[in-house]
Amino acid sequence: MNPLKKLAGQTVIYGLSSVVGRLLNYLLVPLYTRYFLPEEYGIVTELYAYVAFLVVILTYGIETAFFRYSQKVPNKRTVYSTCLISLLVTSSVFIFIIFCSAQPISNWLQYPNNTDYIKFFALIIGLDAVSAISFAKLREQNNATRFALVRLLNIFINIGLNLFFIIYCPYALEKGLPSTDFVNSIYQEGYGIGYIFIANLIASIITFLMLLPEMIKSVWIFDKSLWRKMMIYAFPLLIAGLAGMTNETIDRILLKHLLPQNLNVSAEIGLYGAFYKLSILIVLFIQTFRFAAEPFFFAQEKEKNSRKVYAEVMKYFVIITSFIFLVVTMLYDFIILFLGSGYHDERGFLTVSILLAANLFLGIYYNLSVWYKLSEKTKYGAYMSIFGALITLSLNFLLIPILGFVGSAWATLVCYLCMSIVSFYLGRKHYRIPYPINRILMYLSLVSVLFFASILFNLGVVIKILFILLFISIAFILEKPKKAVISNPKLFD
Repeated sequence: MNPLKKLAGQTVIYGLSSVVGRLLNYLLVPLYTRYFLPEEYGIVTELYAYVAFLVVILTYGIETAFFRYSQKVPNKRTVYSTCLISLLVTSSVFIFIIFCSAQPISNWLQYPNNTDYIKFFALIIGLDAVSAISFAKLREQNNATRFALVRLLNIFINIGLNLFFIIYCPYALEKGLPSTDFVNSIYQEGYGIGYIFIANLIASIITFLMLLPEMIKSVWIFDKSLWRKMMIYAFPLLIAGLAGMTNETIDRILLKHLLPQNLNVSAEIGLYGAFYKLSILIVLFIQTFRFAAEPFFFAQEKEKNSRKVYAEVMKYFVIITSFIFLVVTMLYDFIILFLGSGYHDERGFLTVSILLAANLFLGIYYNLSVWYKLSEKTKYGAYMSIFGALITLSLNFLLIPILGFVGSAWATLVCYLCMSIVSFYLGRKHYRIPYPINRILMYLSLVSVLFFASILFNLGVVIKILFILLFISIAFILEKPKKAVISNPKLFD
């Protein structure tokens, strides 16, 4: 089967769990922004920023190591069981430590009366870390359907419980519905955003239970020698992941400490968190793509003309993400209506546009990262992520006091742009891939021209839609001549 078609097909299936599921989850944003004030939503934004770091620490690059060594070691079951046991031990220790120190952590975060939030998140992170390796196994086996079903169920449960606790329970109590006694037994008025975390925890527990058969069927062998090799391979990825998460989430943490004190800091964090959500369409596509692409890239390595395939994948990735950028920016006036009126801030469009561009370059960087993973030079991934983290930290410290959260957005864009450039030039030296640079730059330039033209001339929505259609038409015309060639498996023989 044509490798591009195979990757596209798997991406579509993974998209059912990521894009469709997350889009449904995305509908929670207008719920939160209507039921909770920006300062309340700011707490949610901040805590989930810390969670992102801890998930990286608790998985310590072992997923990618699993993919790599599943291709190198004859007994894949041993690879899986070694990873699983490792994650079970480390996650259990983590949960124990956090439970024992929940009050000091709450005090440090300035939420002294909410130690339960900390415990909820400890369980969520621990369960999700263990579940991650079973999800990786499904991806390695190309079992995209089961992967999608489990993740979709997780999302539906999370959404359903959010709606139940935030909307139904207060309504049932107010109207005196027959279910009032049941609601009173499980619902506490005034607990507010706490129910967001409870819903997430229950969904994580159910997901873990659904993946439990995969774990029970494991051979339960811990190969110390294999584990050491995987850890050597994975450690640079852990460093890269931590540095990468610094790039992705540190802004929401630093805002609390760097914003001018005359501002409502929690409200500013809440606004920024909401605007970040509006850039989610590109993030969703990137995540969906990564689920399919990572095992695909490793498997494709053995095939003839694999590097040409990687180059084609990059080109089409840029086309799709550029299209998403255009859609969100051109239709921003409609998309902002998803948020409650308290979130219609004049800084929103600029912030969302910058974050969309930043995430586009993040996606390009993920594509480029194939060179150091396939060449087993993962230390370069760590170096580049650390480089990006230094840029992010420096610019956040410099720009937040001056520009507020807009400065954080600019820092994110500069970081990912620089990382993409550095990765491209290092890749040319260590694992050269014939990317169609001129064509990629042409698409990026076209998007930029259309974007700035819509701003400078203050164009109406009809013209903006025509801009979107123009981009699609140009991409179709330019790529159409290759359609017959690309669809021909002989190209890759």
